[in-house]
Amino acid sequence: MIHLRIVVPTPKSERVVDLLGATPSVSSLARFAGAALDPKGDVILCDVAREDASVVIDDLRELGVPSEGSISIEEIDSQLSAAAERAERAAGGLAGDAVVWEEVQARTSEATELNANFLAFIVLACLIASVGLMLGQPILIVGAMVVGPEFGPLAGLCVAVVQRRREVGLRSLTALAVGFPCGITAAYLFGQLTKATGLVDAGFKLTDNELTSFVSNPNKFSFLVALFAGIAGTLSLTSAKSGALVGVLISVTTIPAAAAIGVAAAYADWPSWRGSMEQLMINLGAILIAGVLTLLLQNRVFERRRSRHRGDFSRAAAGLSTERRHR
Repeated sequence: MIHLRIVVPTPKSERVVDLLGATPSVSSLARFAGAALDPKGDVILCDVAREDASVVIDDLRELGVPSEGSISIEEIDSQLSAAAERAERAAGGLAGDAVVWEEVQARTSEATELNANFLAFIVLACLIASVGLMLGQPILIVGAMVVGPEFGPLAGLCVAVVQRRREVGLRSLTALAVGFPCGITAAYLFGQLTKATGLVDAGFKLTDNELTSFVSNPNKFSFLVALFAGIAGTLSLTSAKSGALVGVLISVTTIPAAAAIGVAAAYADWPSWRGSMEQLMINLGAILIAGVLTLLLQNRVFERRRSRHRGDFSRAAAGLSTERRHR
């Protein structure tokens, strides 16, 4: 279940209550008349089945609630309520498969910000990967994958494409366009340092270490792995499965490939440099393709649910149009 806290001007409060009260997938409806001070009006609380959360929020948007008041959305971890169970049955479908698009937008908006923490994480991840490449230690490569923050902007770019959110798309592209060069530069400077100090032999090549040479040698499975990981990552984003997201980060070699580009350049290992560039482009492209296609499919399912909901009597109770739109 999803908990909504709605602040709305008093003149519009009645329509909101009528809408929510007539929606079978809503339970625990409460109104506190005059409780809101800014903006002045009422506070309305309710719980809505996760499957119908976004369609109900769309109705509230149509009533103009966000422009005149606010809607806060919270996930309910545990709830004991027969009314809530009836609401979930009325919604139909499975809560685990439902996408609350407002949650997805909030997660990606935060993850696409180009800030000091993002740059620090991507630089540190590339430095860890650089050490792993030089020592031939896969465990360090895995650690670098987990530390890397690049999936956030990649997911944000997918959401921006599907929902046509230009601002999010620009933020995501900026984060990727600045973050990866910073990480690659850090790996290059670290490579130069290790070469100058003799920590690593000046003739080092990435292919010298068999256990980590895969980073600079993409093969026919590289695209497939990144494609599968992109689908899994998108599903983890839309379902808030953080454990699955960690697995996705470990399976995609974007950060190690970026580090390999810098290290190969520092040691003038140009064949490995080209292979690492190819690996990075394959991974980024496959993740974006998989993410966009997954979100398009989920959005299609949501649009069908929203189209059916437009004919619901709850909309008529709030004075909204019940004419269905064909998409």
